[in-house]
Parts: sequence; C-alpha cells; structure tokens
Amino acid sequence: MPLLSWHNRDQDLTRAALAPYRLLEPVTGLSYGEPDAPNMLIEGDNLDALKALLPYYAGQVKCVFIDPPYNTGSAFDHYDDNLEHSTWLSTMYPRLELLKQLLAKDGHIFVQIDDNEMAYLQVVMDEIFGRPNRAINIAVKMSELSGVKMKHVDRKPPKLKEYILGYRATPAGRLRPVKKAKNPENLEKYLRYYTNFIENPEDDVEEWVVTSIKEHLLSEGVEPTEENIREFQLREAERVVYRTNNALLARQKFHTRTAKVISPTGIEYVWWEGKQMLFLSSYTEEYLGDFWPDISTINLNKEGGVDFKRGKKPETLLQRILEMCTSESDLVLDSFLGSGTTAAVAHKMGRRWIGIEMGDHARTHCQPRLKKVVDGEQGGISEAVGWKGGSGFRFYKLGVPVFDQDGHIDERIKFEQLAAHVWFAETGTPRSTRAKKDAFLGEHGGTGYYLLFNGILGDERKTGGNVLTRRVLRSLAKFDGPKVIYGEACDLSAEQLRELDIAFRQTPYDIQAR
Repeated sequence: MPLLSWHNRDQDLTRAALAPYRLLEPVTGLSYGEPDAPNMLIEGDNLDALKALLPYYAGQVKCVFIDPPYNTGSAFDHYDDNLEHSTWLSTMYPRLELLKQLLAKDGHIFVQIDDNEMAYLQVVMDEIFGRPNRAINIAVKMSELSGVKMKHVDRKPPKLKEYILGYRATPAGRLRPVKKAKNPENLEKYLRYYTNFIENPEDDVEEWVVTSIKEHLLSEGVEPTEENIREFQLREAERVVYRTNNALLARQKFHTRTAKVISPTGIEYVWWEGKQMLFLSSYTEEYLGDFWPDISTINLNKEGGVDFKRGKKPETLLQRILEMCTSESDLVLDSFLGSGTTAAVAHKMGRRWIGIEMGDHARTHCQPRLKKVVDGEQGGISEAVGWKGGSGFRFYKLGVPVFDQDGHIDERIKFEQLAAHVWFAETGTPRSTRAKKDAFLGEHGGTGYYLLFNGILGDERKTGGNVLTRRVLRSLAKFDGPKVIYGEACDLSAEQLRELDIAFRQTPYDIQAR
C-alpha cells in the first residue's frame, strides 16, 4: 500500500507510544448534574488526554467524531489553523493511532475536513485503519450560496461542501442506512391506497399478519375518521402497506408465498404473491447515500448559546452520524470538541460521551453549553428527540504523569490508577474504574495478575507488602494457573518462581519498559 512521507514522519510514528501516561484530575466546581453521570469533559492537550483514557476505555468507544483544524491559513479565534502540511500531519498521525486503540471492534471514526488536507488525510487513515475499512466518504453541504460568496462567484467557484471520511475499526463495523423526511407535497394522493398494516413486523416475514387499518381502529374503539386514519398512517408508516385486491381485508396471515430480499445496499425488500410489497414509509422518508445537501447552516451561530465563528457544526449533522452507527448508552468520543456540538448531541440522544478540548476554551465554551443541555436547553435537535434535560458530566483536567522524570512512580499515584496501567500494559484491555481494590487484579487469557503497591495488603509502611515474600504470597488471593506479580522487589529465587509458575515484574521499571 502506498505510504505518505513528510518531515519528521519517523518521530511521529512513535509519538503516541512515547507520550506519558497522565492522571485525569476531577474539577468538582466545573462538573455539573448527577454526580455519577458517565460523561466526561476533559481540559488539556488531546494527545495526553487520549493516552490517559486508554487504560480505562480501550476498545470501548462506538463512535469517534473529530473536526480538527483544517490547515486553511484562517485566523481562528480558538485554534492555530495556519500549520504547514508536515506539522499538520505530525499533529494528526499520533492522535489517530490512539483513537484507533479506543475504538470498539464494531466502532467507527468520522473525520470532517475540507479540500486543503482531505487527500493527505485519506492516505494517512488508509495506513492506520486499513484501506479495506473505508466505510464512507461523505460530501456535506456546509455553506449557502449567498452573501460574500455571490460577490466573488465570477472569480472562483464558491466553496460550499466539506468531506467526512468514515472508517470502521474492523470489518465487524456496519453502518445503518441514512434516511430523511421527504417533501410531503404529493403525500396525500398516496394515503388512500395505503389502507393496511402489518401487526407483527418484528416477527419472521412468514409469520406476518396484515390487517385493515379501518378494522383495527374499530376493534380499538376508535372512530375510523379520515383524520384518525391519517394520523395512524403517518405514525406507523414503516409498517403501513399498499392495499391488496381484497376489498375488506380482515386478518390475513402470510405463508410460503413471501420472501425477504436484502439488496447490496443493505435495504430490505419483501415480496408477496409475486409482487414487491410497498410501504408508506417510501413516500414519507427516503434513503441518502454519501451526498448530504440538506444540512441547514442557517442561524447556526445561535445553536447551543455559544459563539464559535466558522467552526461550529450543526446538531442535525451529528445526529445523523450517531444514528448511523450508535445506539442508546453507546460511548461517543470527540477529541477536538470545539463548541461542544458532539457532546451536546450525544447527551440529548442518550449516548455516553467523552469530550476533549484544550485551554480556557473547555471552560468558556464547552462547559457552559453542556450545562444548558443538562438543564434541558431546547435548541438544535432537542424537539426532534424529545429532550427535556437530565444526567450530567464530570469535568477533568490533565494531572501529573504516572512516572516522574527519573522513571519513578509519582508519589501522588494511587493504587487504582497504577492498577489500571498495569492491567492495560499486560492485557491490552481497559480496567473498570469501579474495579475492586485488591492485589489480585483479575484473570485474562488463563493468567492471573497481581499488583503489590501502596499498602494494598494493609501494611502502611512504605515498603510493607510491596515486596514478594513467602508470607506475602500466602496472603494473596488463590489462582490456579500461571501468575504475573508486580512489586518493588522479590525475595524468592528464580527457581522458586519457576516452581510456583510466577513471572515477577519489578515496578516501576517493567511497567515503563512495556
């Protein structure tokens, strides 16, 4: 596969691995809402913040959306968007590497970009995520043909679109078809033909039961007026079907005359008695491909109640992306949070979220906007998704590195924090922040892992219980299998360790080496 070369590429390939593991320190005064809410707003450089998240969230993020600086030469108020190509690539490459590690196996990443770096970005993402994992390349209208653009149309075609490059983490990732509401101009003439509906669409096609809407309303004690029938048709459009030849259809069950066909685009078709079954939803909504001309940017500056010139994304755009690849409670991450749109939309849609933004901007833009969301702010997609407020978020800032400049574990590190790093270093999987505080960290792949640190065994002396001795070994939770034990030192001989099937690793050196 062709690779892109740039100045300092070799250093950039190791930049993510060499970034220090840092702590995430809660800022209570800037957190808001329910104290146990799972959402995180992090202030700080996103390379360090992403590295700090790995021990806890590797392989768990269902959707990453980032809108990085476009390298356009514009003087943005909150970003340095005047980087040379090599510097821009040096910024993006290590961050994309870390984002890949955070993605779930069936997760997706979307990166919004314009013409300046789109071609370079695609080559880099092919390298990191694999060209076969390209999921979609969306062209989305992000500007209107009006105002200043019209004044210069004779000199240069106006720039109206941007790109969203979408990649899956592995072939397991699948995107749902994208649908939008159709213009209802001609809807009324179709309604009179769609007079039946499927009672049990969740069952196998062969078990479907088709019923007259009129007869159903009567059985429910509802007068089958035109208004009531129309309300039912529009509410249940995805299971309302074209009438059959029967003048009055009572409950008719499908048999072997039916078949369901999945097209190459993933859209399902149902055939009945040799004809394709027609659904009313075909006239109330339509499928979109990779060209999205319908995203409105009018009055975008007012969304969310924060001012963010030329960088804010519409909430409807993020809603559409999250609908493609996430479900309720899935984890969404944006490491270039900007004005906070991704977090706001994820919150309103019932997704968990992590947002990262650097400097005062996290406090002056993102935090106030997300407070309003928790309080039930009604802009953007709120009405469409029925958002009324609730939940909350925790605000964090980057703390000290786990290791100091001399390679020693920082004295402020707690057992739970080092345990997460040890577990991730050994297994490549995250450790829950709710994990039990115990020297036995758990079993993975048939091996048991232990950490002797910071008086975990109840001995509060500086080295008490941190040295592996026969006495300490007897006090550890039993595990029948090979064991890996981390500690400051070991009093057992190499032969004794082999007999006991123990691999001893010395802190901090063996942690840093990994």
